[in-house]
Amino acid sequence: MLRLNCFIKVDEAHREEVLAAARRLTEVSLTQDGCIAYDIFESATRRDVLMICETWRDQDALTAHSESPEFIKEVGTMRSLAEMKLETFSF
Repeated sequence: MLRLNCFIKVDEAHREEVLAAARRLTEVSLTQDGCIAYDIFESATRRDVLMICETWRDQDALTAHSESPEFIKEVGTMRSLAEMKLETFSF
């Protein structure tokens, strides 16, 4: 399995738009083959920090997710409005 933690640093002016894109991506991702878990977390101490935590069955499932039109659209929106950092773990 693969776990990804995507940290998102966003200023207040774009926070709601980024969060809406993350929510749309989460809704679609949860229906994709190989998705074990997918959720958005908001920092309890910093309004400018969000995190998407996702778990995938294998690299093939993650690759299909990353190539989906929804991923390309929503991640494109988030990247245009916020800084993103990705951590990947295999287990």
